[in-house]
Amino acid sequence: MRSVQVSKANGPFEIVEKDTSEPGARQVRIKVQACGVCHSDSFTKEGLFPGIQYPRVPGHEIAGVIDVVGKDVNTTEWKAGQRVAVGWHGGHCGHCESCRRGDFVTCKYLQVPGISYDGGYADYVIAPTEALAIIPDELSATDAAPLMCAGITTYNALRNSGARAGEVVAILGIGGLGHLGVQFAAKMGFRTIAIARGKDEEELVKKLGARQYIDNRSQNAVEELNKLGGAKVILATVPSGKAMSEILGGLAVNGKIVIIGASDEPIQVPTPLMILGRRSLVGWPAGTSIDSQDTLSFSVLSGIRSMNEIFTLERAAEAYDHMMSGKARFRCVLTMSN
Repeated sequence: MRSVQVSKANGPFEIVEKDTSEPGARQVRIKVQACGVCHSDSFTKEGLFPGIQYPRVPGHEIAGVIDVVGKDVNTTEWKAGQRVAVGWHGGHCGHCESCRRGDFVTCKYLQVPGISYDGGYADYVIAPTEALAIIPDELSATDAAPLMCAGITTYNALRNSGARAGEVVAILGIGGLGHLGVQFAAKMGFRTIAIARGKDEEELVKKLGARQYIDNRSQNAVEELNKLGGAKVILATVPSGKAMSEILGGLAVNGKIVIIGASDEPIQVPTPLMILGRRSLVGWPAGTSIDSQDTLSFSVLSGIRSMNEIFTLERAAEAYDHMMSGKARFRCVLTMSN
């Protein structure tokens, strides 16, 4: 089978032929049809995640078909020919405190495809059954793949944010995460405000469901949000601690900023603002496999789709560079032609 691997931290992508492995007792082998290219793939490419063993095949936005099931897999639930997807949650230990409390995505020994084991930049991937989500018939593999990280992260953060239908929810940043965040927020019934830089975004975000667009280049986003009474939730999708710090004043009383965009920059928090208005700042990881399945189901029900640029597996390095350069408008997805 073909795989695109990294042999060492900061090493190049290499297209190699490997033997197709058999799944373990409680695992399945998936014939990969599509795999999203996510910014978090840089953890593997650049060696930013502790404990990665090389060579390693990246990729944690995986969509495909079960090819072979392990001997102890319950075939009434998972069987060959079934369409499945795997996201950031690629398995958990079952015995740490988080797992014992049912909080599997914060498992101390969480497994992530493309980091803990070989991921989806390949013709086949092996994954444990607890990592599987069922792909609805209405979604193609290229539709489903980016929803397994970008989709679930925005959807799950919003549905757990505490915001109610009709309340102001702002989406900070309109990129690979943000364009999905706008769609999910609008379909959940929030008064959705999109915030980005430049006039060119306005027409698009309103088509995606935003009630209002704030151009953070020519307008003061904090002032504009406060004209609306402040935001109950600001979903921060931008990889900029500075931008997150600057938007905090736009929170309503009891409002919260939910961080899903990873940044090396610290967030500077004015303590009086937070204390006096009971405002808060929280982070949100992706979610478990059933959360992924919920994301796929909601996307079908509401007509939400990721906007993708498609590349063949052989062009994985090009797709990754395109995404990391910031030139990719939304999401890049690899497809397997074999």
